[in-house]
Amino acid sequence: MKEKLENLIERYEFVQNELNNVDILKDVKKFKEYSREFKYLTPIVNKAKEYIKVTNEIESNYELVKGNVEPELKDLAYEEIEILQKKREQLEEELKIMLIPRDMNDLKNCIVEIRAGTGGDEAGLFVGDLFRMYQKFAEKMGFKIEVIDFNEGERGGFKEIIFSISGDDVYGIMKYESGVHRVQRVPETEANGRIHTSAATVAVLPEADEIDIEINEDELRIDIFRSGGKGGQNVNKVETAVRITHLPTGIVVSCQDERSQLKNREKAMKVLRARLYEMELKKQQEEITTQRRAMVKTGDRSEKIRTYNWPQNRVTDHRLEGEQKNYTLSEVMEGELLPIIENLRILEQTEILNQGLLLAEKH
Repeated sequence: MKEKLENLIERYEFVQNELNNVDILKDVKKFKEYSREFKYLTPIVNKAKEYIKVTNEIESNYELVKGNVEPELKDLAYEEIEILQKKREQLEEELKIMLIPRDMNDLKNCIVEIRAGTGGDEAGLFVGDLFRMYQKFAEKMGFKIEVIDFNEGERGGFKEIIFSISGDDVYGIMKYESGVHRVQRVPETEANGRIHTSAATVAVLPEADEIDIEINEDELRIDIFRSGGKGGQNVNKVETAVRITHLPTGIVVSCQDERSQLKNREKAMKVLRARLYEMELKKQQEEITTQRRAMVKTGDRSEKIRTYNWPQNRVTDHRLEGEQKNYTLSEVMEGELLPIIENLRILEQTEILNQGLLLAEKH
């Protein structure tokens, strides 16, 4: 462990030096890669240095007790060794988690797409509820939300809404929200008080930089049209909305939220890059081993991940078990999502550690 950590510190110092290299500063792609790696390694290296310091102190105390010293001093050294060993064990457990290979996409901002599923108007209302929940969560976390496009429901809510979230490690936090969210409640239009079940799909995509995905302008068809829906006197009078079609893949992205055609185009391109990037990631994931794919399902949109039960004031996350499975709905809808996400992160880390142990036993 000590040798591995020393190699990690050496790599960290190399990356740190490269970030001050004039040639690297000129290479935008390389500079971004090193910046992400530096950010990722910093907390691990701080913990690694603490572990190495404790290990060195243990070794020094062992050297002391081997020497010709007074019995009282030996007793003190043994006591110190016992305390330090417990501390080292704790640090080792923490480092095992921190050293799990991390997806560098976790450090990126993300694009979130919420769409109404089964349930008609009620599903659209639920999309609106989910969007407000994420707004409140973002506010608590210090994240910034920007609406990119939306299609309002006939009785409120949204048929779909697309928005970006920016901040520290946003995708690494929000990726656990991808999947089918189900709601159980009595709709306002229900005269007999019957509980209806509706659903919405949430897709969370890592935001791709221009250096991640190169888009050929010749492969785009860009249409300009008038915005629809609410938005002030400018809407419906000036052609500011933008629709971009990526001809090779057939992906279509629209944005009408801004009053500026240029801003709408920039936002639409952001979504297009994210979708193309996701396609590339899927290709890579298909080549990953069966063991890796067997891990906790954090991104399968077809998987029903969560149920929001209004009559019982309960949210159930179906990926978790026992006491960690259920949460108070009124709190969750106010943006208290972090406890769920933290438990999902622990579950994922445990799965990865267990797989690592199984693979080690096989070899």
